[in-house]
Amino acid sequence: MRSFTGLAAPLSQPGLDAVVELLGIEAADIWAVLAVETKGCGFLADRRPLILFERHVFHRRTQGRFDGGHPSISASAAGGYLGGAREYLRLEEALALDPAAALESASWGIGQIMGFNAAAAGFADAESMVTAMMEREDAQLTAMAGFLRANGLHAPLARHDWAAFARGYNGPDFAKNQYDTRLAAAFAALSRGPLPDLTVRQTQVLLMFLGIDTGAIDGVVGKRTRSGIRAFREQAGLPPSDQIDDRFLAALLDEAGLAAGAGPS
Repeated sequence: MRSFTGLAAPLSQPGLDAVVELLGIEAADIWAVLAVETKGCGFLADRRPLILFERHVFHRRTQGRFDGGHPSISASAAGGYLGGAREYLRLEEALALDPAAALESASWGIGQIMGFNAAAAGFADAESMVTAMMEREDAQLTAMAGFLRANGLHAPLARHDWAAFARGYNGPDFAKNQYDTRLAAAFAALSRGPLPDLTVRQTQVLLMFLGIDTGAIDGVVGKRTRSGIRAFREQAGLPPSDQIDDRFLAALLDEAGLAAGAGPS
């Protein structure tokens, strides 16, 4: 069974800045999309990329030949979702039947880019895209940016035409889930500031990997994040505090198995 775990480095400032410049948008624009699409994090707590397996896509890409024996992962209609890490159970079932189609039939990472869109996202194939996404959220965000630019969606995003963006990114039925109104609300909230702090967000992601709950991965120091910081500091033998300082970050990166240069800079 494939692990799908890699370095799992959180989003960095250079990675975010490069995407903002490439698309000609504001940072708040990209954060709004991430807040609605994945609640802002591209990894699960077990360090695998966040996915959603789409059985109707697998059905199309395999001409329905697995529908009879595997209806939970191959059917003409969407559905069968298990959510979270359990989506990998569905993916593994599909991988045993048709590995390439399986990777192409899941949405991946922080922007939930479908595997079959790997070329538009700037990769040779779904395998290459997934491998990159296992390593860094920067790669996940770059894939999202490539997809947006290839499909001309950076333009409605830049002018905050949420309906046009939602139609292209979420599909023609976007209104059923109020995708456009949720984008507008997220952008309005982010515009009032502050934007997520990437060092705080890095802390939240790495503590999540270590089994310490900080609540939402939102780049904001709230009560649960402070509690998580205190818990790790005690665990690491650091002076009691709820502050993120250099010693804390160095110990956290080391414990999470990340090089010192892997996080925000």
